[in-house]
Amino acid sequence: MPPRTTEAKQIFRDNIGRDNPVFVQVLGICSTLAVTNSVKNTFVMCAGLLFTLSLSNLTVSLLRRWMPSRIRMMVEVLIIATYVIIVDIALKAFYPEIWRQLGPYVGLIITNCIIMGRAEAFALSNPPGLSFVDGVAAGIGYSYVLLAIAFCRELLGSGSVWGVQVLGGWWENWAIMVMAPGAFFMLALFIWIVKGLILKPDDETKEAS
Repeated sequence: MPPRTTEAKQIFRDNIGRDNPVFVQVLGICSTLAVTNSVKNTFVMCAGLLFTLSLSNLTVSLLRRWMPSRIRMMVEVLIIATYVIIVDIALKAFYPEIWRQLGPYVGLIITNCIIMGRAEAFALSNPPGLSFVDGVAAGIGYSYVLLAIAFCRELLGSGSVWGVQVLGGWWENWAIMVMAPGAFFMLALFIWIVKGLILKPDDETKEAS
């Protein structure tokens, strides 16, 4: 197997699991609080971040040799902002209802530290292909965590999934789940399950070997 392919697979696996931006690096928490009370809104936000993150990584990597170090971060912010504006315009044009529900949160993708972090930590020192893979993997790693949290919050807080009522009249909605504290509780539970019960045994096995 070519070295680049092996490296790309390792990058993908790390961003999905052992180096996940949410439950390992604990980045992008504002999105967890803001939009995860609805699976539909969370999916749209994750798609926007995946688009922005992967293409920002690719663009930064392509331009890294021509970016003066003294204005490097300003150029990165400009690149990220360009892709965020594209997402915002596309949502406003094709999905105005979702765009209104998300409000300013789409524009705030630019402040998500995952995007700047991957540009600084990876795209500036790696070729475009690997940088794109890193962006896609980090975006997927971010997305599945938020979607899992959103599924639980909407189901327990509203009795629905994707706006479709799932639980009948017997279910008493947990109001806290659609509030900000519910996002904290679900994120903490997710981190505990993954790091305490899934990743930890693997680490202990490696240390023993």
